[in-house]
Amino acid sequence: MKIEFENNTIEFNVLYGIRKKISVHIDSAGLITVKAPNGTSNEMVTSAVKRYGKRILEQLNSIVEALNIPTTREYQDKGKFLHLGRYYFLHELIETKDLNEEELKNSLKKFYFSSCKKIVGERIKIYQTKLKVKPKTIEIVESKTKWGSCSSDKKVTFNYRLAMAPVEVIDYVIIHELCHLTHMNHDRSFWRRVGSIMPDYKEKEEYLARFGQAMTL
Repeated sequence: MKIEFENNTIEFNVLYGIRKKISVHIDSAGLITVKAPNGTSNEMVTSAVKRYGKRILEQLNSIVEALNIPTTREYQDKGKFLHLGRYYFLHELIETKDLNEEELKNSLKKFYFSSCKKIVGERIKIYQTKLKVKPKTIEIVESKTKWGSCSSDKKVTFNYRLAMAPVEVIDYVIIHELCHLTHMNHDRSFWRRVGSIMPDYKEKEEYLARFGQAMTL
């Protein structure tokens, strides 16, 4: 689930169980878990998250600072950018000669779109076969909040910024969205299906939580 709070998107998982109160937990990677009594409505859950909103954002900011994630990019030959989990100098990824900053940024974005389309196109064939599913369409898009999505009419999309992640993390997002073709909700059946293909998927989720903010332009 997710909410908008003070111009920020707060995403979180909800665990229901035998308990009396709603509690909010944030782990060292920035993953947010809301623990709620069985039968708690979505409205009550989101209300609780909003109530703790400022504290959540403060803690997430502290985690980002601790990870020393850069907030600015140097669009020059020696500027470093992620590609498939490794940092490269800008000139190793694109042609930089005689281009100004705006042109370099546009060229780099095109590079990531192309790279993401290529790697997703290659990897999704593997997992389509394993999961015995096939999406109606596959599209690479720009998104600030989602790494991937799957619609009810079997259209899947992937964020171009995934090209910055290691291949195994890209695999996780692909598996996640393909599993939604048969399980639209994040229920136990869905996670069992994800885990049957990628048992260590939680490590990939943690990577995106820890380093997702560095995977940007």
